Amino acid sequence: MPRSYDTLRSARWFAPDDFRSFGHRSRVMQMGYAPTDWVGKPIIAIVNTWSDANQCHSHFKQRVDDVKRGIFQAGGFPLELPAISLSESMVKPTTMLYRNFLAMETEELLRSHPIDGAVLMGGCDKTTPGLTMGALSMGLPFIYLPAGPMLRGNWRGKVLGSGSDAFKYWDQRRAGQLGDQAWQEMEAGIARSHGTCMTMGTAATMMGIAEAVGFTLPGASSIPAADANHVRMSAECGRRIVEMVWDDLTPARMLTRANFENGIACAMAMGCSTNAIVHLIAMSRRAGHPVTLDDFDAASRRVPVVANIRPSGDTYLMEDFFYAGGLPAMLERIRGHLKTEARTVNGRTIGQNIEGAEVFSDDVIRPLANPIYAEGALAVLRGNLAPDGVVIKPSACAPHLLQHTGRALVFDDYPALKKAVDDPSLDVTGDDILVLRNAGPRGAGMPEWGMLPIPTKLLKQGVTDMLRLSDARMSGTSYGGCLLHCSPESAVGGPLALVRTGDRIRVDVPARLIHLEVSDEELARRKAAWTPPAPRYERGYGWIFGRHILQANEGCDFDFLETTFGRPVPEPDIF
Repeated sequence: MPRSYDTLRSARWFAPDDFRSFGHRSRVMQMGYAPTDWVGKPIIAIVNTWSDANQCHSHFKQRVDDVKRGIFQAGGFPLELPAISLSESMVKPTTMLYRNFLAMETEELLRSHPIDGAVLMGGCDKTTPGLTMGALSMGLPFIYLPAGPMLRGNWRGKVLGSGSDAFKYWDQRRAGQLGDQAWQEMEAGIARSHGTCMTMGTAATMMGIAEAVGFTLPGASSIPAADANHVRMSAECGRRIVEMVWDDLTPARMLTRANFENGIACAMAMGCSTNAIVHLIAMSRRAGHPVTLDDFDAASRRVPVVANIRPSGDTYLMEDFFYAGGLPAMLERIRGHLKTEARTVNGRTIGQNIEGAEVFSDDVIRPLANPIYAEGALAVLRGNLAPDGVVIKPSACAPHLLQHTGRALVFDDYPALKKAVDDPSLDVTGDDILVLRNAGPRGAGMPEWGMLPIPTKLLKQGVTDMLRLSDARMSGTSYGGCLLHCSPESAVGGPLALVRTGDRIRVDVPARLIHLEVSDEELARRKAAWTPPAPRYERGYGWIFGRHILQANEGCDFDFLETTFGRPVPEPDIF
């Protein structure tokens, strides 16, 4: 039974015959609206992360009008509410520092305004988790509108993929194999349209996960940003959110743990970014249905990588994925690994949404019998060096590194690492393990430093991959033998802080083991002598971040924002 107008949140602002509501109504009329624009209608927030500094969202300036059109068509009243944009390429030191800022902003925008439901416009890496985390905590009906991937890159007749090819060709340039003219041409050809990275980086991963969890319309996450289907999808988001408000389809009524388990299965099959772990854990904990590192690792044993998309795949990009059937087709292919009864924002189950979805290229979306990688995209290792886990992407790692023991070469900060790797006299071999610490959540805001550069002297010798260990993250477009998110991080005294150059580290991905070959007694001596680094921030938002950020295995949320912290926040007083 649909809700009545007097039960909507916005009616608290506009319906009463009192002085305060007079002020609300008169100020809306000040903007040129008449009572017929809002009376009896749900008010829909469009949380828009457009900015002049966010290339991924540059089309949102137009798409917001398409969303408004849909809201008007369905009998709602739209209000655009801008939020922090978080351009992955531009924001320094890292957008991860501000993901929780966006989550706080989203939650408070929705709570403090006369809003009944929301369309969340995001796509660039941290915007998907940031927006949805905030909306989950607020608890209003919401639908997520993904920005969509950009078109394929092109350079001298070659197809280029965001990040992945940039890293590859940058190594060639460092090795003296690529000249200035070619490099400048590549700069102009690798990103040819608005939209997110078109590899299976963090943006495409998180948009796909949002669809698999149930936050988007069916197929929405795969549509290229420049495709007319994206315009139509945006308007449909506006129409659907109005229906969701009348049906009171809140996250609490829609979500169970099954939704987030579907997100994990989808991530594995996509060949996802390692960042998926941090973000999906945080999202699930906000919803009150927490998943853990163990859930990811268990799924990785069952669900193969079937999306042949770089960097796990060897050929295709997101545009090809869309033409091959997109996410619905991939999910239909892994149906046996999904909880098909999980509900989604269109009111149907995920099983109903993907029923009959076809794959149009078995090389882009592989059959289960012919996967890109037989196990899932991610693996979680534990041991005395990472009691709370370290993450690796074996599908994008050289096979000979999956079981390897090597000498540690340790760096305490990125500038020291960067200087050393270009030193032709550096004492390093391809069998060594590069180690970077003080780059975790508290140490540095957990930037994407985890794809440590291979030393130039090794590149010139033909070394293309080696093991690299850190408490940082890496770009989802990255590849290679990178061991990431080491927890607890070094800045809080985790075992990573105790490693010394010359120590030997054993990595066994099939056994899910990482072990520092140093005695417990020696580690205890090192621990007693260890002193924590000085705080990076002594005031402002960074100070809040350093005091309240959780570790990577817990999702890097702020402790005070999690669902279990304190009593639920009440509705705002209106006096």
